[in-house]
Amino acid sequence: MPETDPKQRLAERFREVNGDHPMTDADDAYVSAQFVVLEELCAVRGRDADEVRRLMLDGRLPLPGYLRSDGAEMVPADLFALADEAGGVDLLEAWFTAHWDDPVAGKAEWDAYLSGQYVCLHSVTPATIRRKDRLTAAIGAAVDEPDAGSVRWSERLHALVDELDALEPAFTAYDRLRFGGPTSRDICIDAVRARFPRQWAGLGSRHAQ
Repeated sequence: MPETDPKQRLAERFREVNGDHPMTDADDAYVSAQFVVLEELCAVRGRDADEVRRLMLDGRLPLPGYLRSDGAEMVPADLFALADEAGGVDLLEAWFTAHWDDPVAGKAEWDAYLSGQYVCLHSVTPATIRRKDRLTAAIGAAVDEPDAGSVRWSERLHALVDELDALEPAFTAYDRLRFGGPTSRDICIDAVRARFPRQWAGLGSRHAQ
């Protein structure tokens, strides 16, 4: 395979960003259910797959979310949606970063978006990225609220957790390898629900009587 082959170069870039971790059969099944093969998406959208790979390598579109064990580049079905909304790939970075008042924060989020590692959201948009950040921060801060442990507090906490749950997919074991530990779902959804079981207002009101 020639060294200039975009598919090979993209696989090398992917491993530079994510490390070289094995994909199990369960990982492959998960990503096949959640993502689409780049070449298949390009065929449907009338795009040249190698040209899209070059855009990824040039930092103009995000890298694939996963490389399946057969080498398939797995991408979200809405890979091109943000570029379409922005008016084209050339306008995407300016459109994307403008969603943050702080240019430094906007550039950091753009770099994170390009990494392809925003596999923590069903739909990756500036709005969902910002909402996820607010939710995880609020969930983390909840234990320090003055009424922590009360029924009302439990209702607020679980409303936040439920909203985050709706934004995030399940993740797979491969993600815990490349991210070097628990995922945001592990920390902010599963662990919180286990540590603070949902309280019911009806029970609380009976106890108060």
